[in-house]
Amino acid sequence: MNTQRIVITGGPGTGKSSIINELISRDFICFKEVSRQVTLDARKDGVEQLFLTKPRLFSELLLKARTQQFKEADTIAETIVFLDRGLPDVLAYMDYVKSDYPKHFTDSCETHVYHKVFVLAPWQEIFVSDSERYENFDQAVEIHHSLLETYKRFGYELIDVPFESIANRTDFILDHLNL
Repeated sequence: MNTQRIVITGGPGTGKSSIINELISRDFICFKEVSRQVTLDARKDGVEQLFLTKPRLFSELLLKARTQQFKEADTIAETIVFLDRGLPDVLAYMDYVKSDYPKHFTDSCETHVYHKVFVLAPWQEIFVSDSERYENFDQAVEIHHSLLETYKRFGYELIDVPFESIANRTDFILDHLNL
């Protein structure tokens, strides 16, 4: 298959999951964010915030899950799939916490290339912390900058999604893709 993989990325609390849910409601194929599930699974093993206590292990698990999503996209009979975050997000977060990572992290980002990357900037009015989101708004801004730097490092042209309603943001993405 020649499936186009479209990433929707941005710092925490920017509306990525809401847009993914809107795309699903419009019958598009989407892969949801996997970090919440990794966090919840770790809690079952007694680890409250795996990313904060073992960032390398957390990131390895994310890298594996996002690589699986990337590969799974080829098995779908649709020409376009949307992903809530991509592989470079893993490196961006590791850079944000100033943690080293092995070469296979970078290799994975170079090998698995996305067709388009839409970025949602931090938006104070919609930002909410919850049990899986430990960051405050200022940290979300720092993570946003790390994401921009990381995606640009891999040669992506980033498309900024405007601050609007979920429906209008989704329409912007679809219009940009001529869908």
